[in-house]
Amino acid sequence: MGTLIEEIFARKAGRPVQAGEILLLDVDYIMSHDNTTPLAIKAFRDIGKPIHDKNRIVIHFDHAYPAPNVLAAENHKKIIEFVKEQGLPHLLHQGVCHQVMIEEGYITPGAIVIGADSHSNTYGAMGAFGTGLGSTEIGVAWITGKCWFKVPETIRVELTGKTQPGVYAKDVMIHIAGLLGMDGGTYRSVEFGGEYIDNLPMHERIIFPNMSTEIGAKCGLIAADDVTIQYLENETPAKGRFERIVPIHPRYERTLEVDVSVLAPQVSCHPDVDNVKPLEQVVGLEVHEVYIGTCTNARYEDIEIVANMLKGKKVNPLVRVIVTPASDRIYRKALTNGLIDILMDAGCTVTGSGCGACIGRHGGILAPGERALTTMNRNFIGRMGSPLSEIYLASPATAAATALTGRITDPRAILETINN
Repeated sequence: MGTLIEEIFARKAGRPVQAGEILLLDVDYIMSHDNTTPLAIKAFRDIGKPIHDKNRIVIHFDHAYPAPNVLAAENHKKIIEFVKEQGLPHLLHQGVCHQVMIEEGYITPGAIVIGADSHSNTYGAMGAFGTGLGSTEIGVAWITGKCWFKVPETIRVELTGKTQPGVYAKDVMIHIAGLLGMDGGTYRSVEFGGEYIDNLPMHERIIFPNMSTEIGAKCGLIAADDVTIQYLENETPAKGRFERIVPIHPRYERTLEVDVSVLAPQVSCHPDVDNVKPLEQVVGLEVHEVYIGTCTNARYEDIEIVANMLKGKKVNPLVRVIVTPASDRIYRKALTNGLIDILMDAGCTVTGSGCGACIGRHGGILAPGERALTTMNRNFIGRMGSPLSEIYLASPATAAATALTGRITDPRAILETINN
């Protein structure tokens, strides 16, 4: 009887649990990628015991793939040799790990999934517990099949109303980050609900747990409902009777209520995600790059918004406009439906799927003094390359409008002409 995180943990523990307890629980899947797997391998070697269950281990190449330098290539080689040695069945290189984990059906309601990546919180969009851990803990989990957790207190974010035209889930989550701050959810479960969430499609729901990382949360959760089940059954190979875990007489540490109907487009400004301003306050600021990608906003629907806004137009030739689909599946769908042609005709560079420029390794890094407007989830100093560059976060629509002008631009006028 409790919050959503308490209910998920209780089912795994086989008994009621409450915030503050420390539990040792079985995990359903253990995820790592090309940046973090080498350190997990080291921890595994140091312990010297066998893998508990090979089928629970999922490894991705996405952060620096294809390898942009010798170090990345050496990491890939080391991982492949380990996969062959251990006979691991799940090595994937088809896009951003979090998107692929969802697409391939590894994430289901009530599951416990740990990942050697901070945005493993993303899995909470499916009513699962996902959290990011260090590579050493991942190596230990390979051996034990378990992990310990302290049951977190819960902050409830109750979202009501309907957004105005031109305002998207990304704008709402940026606004929440501004309200709670970068440490407002530290070691908390942030539970998103209310009529606004209930009416969102899955591609927009994902944004909220994904960016719960940016407010310090241990996890971000949305209770599974008909939208979740239909997505799992129609868009993933996951089959079966999915458990709809919901809060039961929850006791929240606090509740944050937000009426989304009053919000305008939002921007997270340099250098912190909680440095949030209404878009109108930064309109006209020059940018050198627009990046549309990452595990936050590079799904098919995001790319479709951008393509619709750019169709028949040309982006500013002095701005690098880079589009990186979150997964191969998304790329193929966008290609089949003509979106890639529209983007390229407009002057965008479309890259292979993966993390790309988001981590500042390749695919669009910034020089000193440059400024980017991106659909990413974080904008701390040096994230995309030079520590003397600046990153601003916004919705795909704002990114598309900005790409056309070369300056931060309100998308609503363009959207209005399209919709009319």
